[in-house]
Amino acid sequence: MPDLAGCLNFESAQARPVPFFHGLPVTSLHVDHRDKNTVFNIDNVAEARVDIHEYQAKSILAKFGVHIPPGGVAYSADQAVYVASELGGAHWAVKAQIHSGGRGKAGGVKLCRTYHEVTSAAQAMLGSRLITNQTGPEGKIVHRLYIEKATPFERELYLGFVLDRKIERIRVIASVEGGMEIEEIAHEKPESIIQVEIEPAVGMQPFQARQIAFGLGLNLKQVSQAVTVILGCYRAFRDLDAVMVEINPLVVTKDDQVIALDAKMSFDDNALFRRPQITEMRDPAEEDPREARAAEFGLNYVGLEGDIGCIINGAGLAMATMDNIKYCGGEPANFLDVGGGASPERVAAAFNLVLTDPNVKCILVNIFAGINRCDWVAEGVVQAAKDLRIPLVVRLAGTNVEEGQKIIRESGLPIISAESLMEACEKAVQLAKGH
Repeated sequence: MPDLAGCLNFESAQARPVPFFHGLPVTSLHVDHRDKNTVFNIDNVAEARVDIHEYQAKSILAKFGVHIPPGGVAYSADQAVYVASELGGAHWAVKAQIHSGGRGKAGGVKLCRTYHEVTSAAQAMLGSRLITNQTGPEGKIVHRLYIEKATPFERELYLGFVLDRKIERIRVIASVEGGMEIEEIAHEKPESIIQVEIEPAVGMQPFQARQIAFGLGLNLKQVSQAVTVILGCYRAFRDLDAVMVEINPLVVTKDDQVIALDAKMSFDDNALFRRPQITEMRDPAEEDPREARAAEFGLNYVGLEGDIGCIINGAGLAMATMDNIKYCGGEPANFLDVGGGASPERVAAAFNLVLTDPNVKCILVNIFAGINRCDWVAEGVVQAAKDLRIPLVVRLAGTNVEEGQKIIRESGLPIISAESLMEACEKAVQLAKGH
């Protein structure tokens, strides 16, 4: 299942590589209103979000009135057969549960006609590494399956809700070409895509849902059900602080039922404090362990592919530092914001986190202390640097900078100080290159 908010740009049905801003992949989506033929233009900075599994998304959407096929979760082949027997019927879909689209093409969805086939499919998937066009070459390990009663259908549709930050609206995207990745639809059949913007002051109105349903070529009976699905998805998006809801495919059966055959949801992690039910759905096995560990210490971390580890306070300063590293000819290994209250313990935790990346050849600490204090940061730097075996460049500025610099000087450790951001980046790049 494709990721609405990433992977490719689409402009006039031409695919382009993912753009980067300050070394971070962009993910938010907006439409270029200057050209009717422009389908997608993705150019906003990546946001931190939380993904959940298909079966979890379906359980949420079902509470908002979306019709889903009966199914159950299994963690072993025996459980998979038991779930299939409880569901009844003669056909079942065995689906690998990972946070990625494109599972079907990668062998992560199998249609089974006997319990023996269910057992074989489950044994083949569980513990295997599933590689899709969204996981990268490292793939993801399958730890759980979703066994679903197979649903025969006549048509496949596409339905998605995404936060359009360009116009500050929720955008609904639908197409009669369901079952395809949205990137493929935009590239091959952009004329099939229907788009509706939701006015936040009034929310999505029934007439807008009917407009989408009729645009999908549904009959009167199907339109009624489709409206329920569309409005249900919107309410789930709004009420749970989602940033993306996607049903692909949304199928129409012979008896005019409109059913969500697959579902995906992502949420704004800044809102998790008020959504405990979503927090409980997080699967640590699907997340970068470094990012999960960073969250435990209140750090914002994103791993990159360079060799200069960055420990910085403030996202803006972090972006500027990463830009300067690249300007000087280097590559940042990570984005790491220690935040406004960087205690010595938090700084030490940041060092340990950066050092889990074996590619790091040098660490750059850049602190502009406002709420922070340079002496606190310096204590953490000295504590972490005692057993450090790679070069360390530190630039301090702001509150208690003299005390912080004194702590660094008197530590007796080979810590390289810098007065300016550019000087710090130049030294870090030279050290990473072995100069």
